[in-house]
Amino acid sequence: MLVSLSIRDVVLIERLELSFASGLSVFTGETGAGKSILLDSLGLALGARAETGLIRTGASQLSVCAVFDPPSDHPVRRLLKDQDLDGADQDLIIRRVVGGDGRSKAFINDQAISVGLLRQVGDSLVEIHGQFESHGLMDPSNHGAVLDAHGALSSLVAAVSDAWSTWRDAIKAKTLAQSQLSSARAEEESLRAAFEELEALAPKPGEDAALAERRSLLMQGEKLVESMNAAMEALNGPSAVEAALRTACRALERVADKAEGRFDPVIAALDRAAIEVIEASGELDRISADLPLDPQALEKVEERLFAIRATARKHHVEADTLAALRDDLKRRLSLLTDSGGDLVRLAKAEQAARARYAERAQELSKARAAAAAQLDQALARELPPLKLEQARFATQLTALDEAEWSANGIERVQFLVSTNPGSPLAPLAKVASGGELSRFMLALKVILAGQSAIPTIVFDEVDSGIGGAVAAAVGDRLERLGLGLQVLVVTHSPQVAARGKSHYRVAKGATQGGGTATTVTALEAPQKQEEIARMLAGEIITPEARAAAASLMGRLI
Repeated sequence: MLVSLSIRDVVLIERLELSFASGLSVFTGETGAGKSILLDSLGLALGARAETGLIRTGASQLSVCAVFDPPSDHPVRRLLKDQDLDGADQDLIIRRVVGGDGRSKAFINDQAISVGLLRQVGDSLVEIHGQFESHGLMDPSNHGAVLDAHGALSSLVAAVSDAWSTWRDAIKAKTLAQSQLSSARAEEESLRAAFEELEALAPKPGEDAALAERRSLLMQGEKLVESMNAAMEALNGPSAVEAALRTACRALERVADKAEGRFDPVIAALDRAAIEVIEASGELDRISADLPLDPQALEKVEERLFAIRATARKHHVEADTLAALRDDLKRRLSLLTDSGGDLVRLAKAEQAARARYAERAQELSKARAAAAAQLDQALARELPPLKLEQARFATQLTALDEAEWSANGIERVQFLVSTNPGSPLAPLAKVASGGELSRFMLALKVILAGQSAIPTIVFDEVDSGIGGAVAAAVGDRLERLGLGLQVLVVTHSPQVAARGKSHYRVAKGATQGGGTATTVTALEAPQKQEEIARMLAGEIITPEARAAAASLMGRLI
């Protein structure tokens, strides 16, 4: 709920600090005292459009700070966490500053935010209903949500939404398959020719690199052979290295016993060298035997390599992806071969998804029809005490063409009213006056109490144009609404004011500097009685007015 509101330099308010409690709070005062300034200030904190005309004369900027303590599970906390804002689990300190140049800044817990996010936060915390505006009822697109809330149909609405998403996905899958099949049929001849070409070529992943390496080896074959022959001649020719090593080794062995072991390392090294020479000679023989020196081999490798690369260029792909291209062509041709069997399967899946959606939507329609009847009956009981006894209210459910079906169901929900006997039912926003709209909204809010996540509701002069027993009925309903929500009401009705759990008097007076300022005073019981007596009697408060005020407040003095 709204915990406090701090206002600086807004129109006639220089500095104002207000604290709020739960339940019904009322604001009273003479016309023009500045009650609308309070609503404008709260609206700024909730993201309303900023206007420089609201800045107090002589001030360079205005600022408004509102503190809220929403429940831990309130949607606004998730919204702030999703925005990576610190302190989302604490009281929310919302601050709005508007400069003389028209620029506006917004903060939550001293962290700068956009006005768009501020508006989202504000819409989730406070609902304001003025005499000439009523957001929920003025917009027919919200009527379905109101009806669903009254009927507690959230689970059915979610089921319809899920079924709708499944149906949409099935339609997309079928449409894609149809497009692919049509494309395949249009180019079947070229697809088949390309596939047959690739099937005959039989490319393998990695083959291009392997062929390029083998071609390079074959192109250097003559030089390799010359080098190996020279090496073999050096190792095995007239001055054979291995024979020379053996001769040197035997010469040393004959006198080794006389050298007292000095020749042993040399003899061992010569022996190892002779062995290495033998192994090197054998490796050269093996390489010579394995080396492909056939000139026709080079020709075959180049022919294969060039064929693969030419085919890749033809199809505008990399050589290594030719095998994957062949497989894709085979898959696309299979769509034609089985006469679109996959398409038939997808079409059946789409039909099944549509049937599931239609079934869920029909269940929701039946539930909405029952909820509409209950809502109409409940409104019929609430309207007469609110001086709307001649009014008729009806919830209209209009079946939609299939092209208009949506995640919200298969019917359009609209509230219709007739405020005069004999007048036909018509859309609420086109028939009801501002005061009537506010009272319709009040009646709906009483019926729907506890089903909204918004913890604070503001009514601006919901009692406009009424008095006596009707005003008392409005006050009774506002008080009942305040049992589960925080309700703030700007009122000129003593019957409504008497119901307030908290009472604030708004007044306008002269300042020491000769200017004019608006003040707001929280009233205790005796002061509240005096204010209600003033509302009853006018400028001169009589004992009778004080007694009547005490009676309205439910106590004797």
